[in-house]
Amino acid sequence: MPLFYQHNINENTRLGIWRIEEPEAFFMEKVPVKREVSHPYKRLQHLAGRYLLPVLFNDFPMEEIRIADTRKPYLHNEQYHFSISHCGNYAAALVSSDQRVGVDIELVTPRILGIGHKFLHENERLFLREWEMLSRVYLELTTIIWSAKEAIYKWYGEGSLDFKQHMRLAGAITFNPDEWAEIPFVFEKNGQRPLTIYARVFDPLVVAWVATEK
Repeated sequence: MPLFYQHNINENTRLGIWRIEEPEAFFMEKVPVKREVSHPYKRLQHLAGRYLLPVLFNDFPMEEIRIADTRKPYLHNEQYHFSISHCGNYAAALVSSDQRVGVDIELVTPRILGIGHKFLHENERLFLREWEMLSRVYLELTTIIWSAKEAIYKWYGEGSLDFKQHMRLAGAITFNPDEWAEIPFVFEKNGQRPLTIYARVFDPLVVAWVATEK
């Protein structure tokens, strides 16, 4: 079982990352698929992400998953709030019984530098400029900011967000001894709300997540 990483955030909220090494048939035994995913590898990622849900909470009601108009998966009875992400050979899931959540994983590749203009606020560009001489750190920090914003997007769940203006880095990043970084953000959509994003760099990926009261 290639459970790459599991983090029990608290007794009600759990994060898992799966390294995909199995064929589709392995996941199909336990994962009901209610919508067509035509591309074989995207379907494999989709299945792996959902497979993680009962790995984290064994009473997760897979058959009750619905898809909102915004394409966000959810449970009608809100027994659990959950978020799924996949990238390359990895899938991640964040599940909570009492918090609203969002998770994202990204491979650390130079590709992210080519799309920085799409999501980096000017203040974030200034912050990153201090790290340009350390190319690997610069690349990882850029990926972390992108992943953090993707996690916020999933946490919000209603679409129509400007990645530059509606969610912005709001202070210094704190790197903790347990290798998780705490990242202050401000979310500005129909008001202003501070958020703390948690992120960690693995090899070869970054994971970022957010969890708040409902």
